[in-house]
Amino acid sequence: MMDWRLTSFHEFSADQLYDILQLRTEVFVVEQACAYLEVDGKDKDALHLTGVRDGVIEAYARLLPPGTAYEEASIGRVIVRPNLRGTGLGKALLHRSMEAVYHHLNADRIKIQAQEYALPFYEKAGFVAVTSSYLDDGIPHVDMIHHVNKK
Repeated sequence: MMDWRLTSFHEFSADQLYDILQLRTEVFVVEQACAYLEVDGKDKDALHLTGVRDGVIEAYARLLPPGTAYEEASIGRVIVRPNLRGTGLGKALLHRSMEAVYHHLNADRIKIQAQEYALPFYEKAGFVAVTSSYLDDGIPHVDMIHHVNKK
């Protein structure tokens, strides 16, 4: 069974923080072959949602308050371990992330920077594209918005 944890940066142990940064680097830098500043200075202001099973972080998302990355609250660094993709864990992670943003960050909308291949995933959750496709670190992205009144 998945244990979902919503944690501030300062509540993490050194080992938990290491595990999160290792997972993010494995996916966003190594797997996607993209050299960029993964530790971008926003983690200390964020809430961090982790899905943990048997002591291993299986899913992760970073939730940023309004005014941190965008005027709106934001969800980013959305990760499901490669061996668990396609199991519904990503959908559960996204919905729990959205609930946490609306409840704990008191936001009325969420802005994300979605990789283009993931547009259908986010559209199913009620996100709407607000930009055309653009390259960020060589990967096509689209900005999307979700409003609290949409499900």
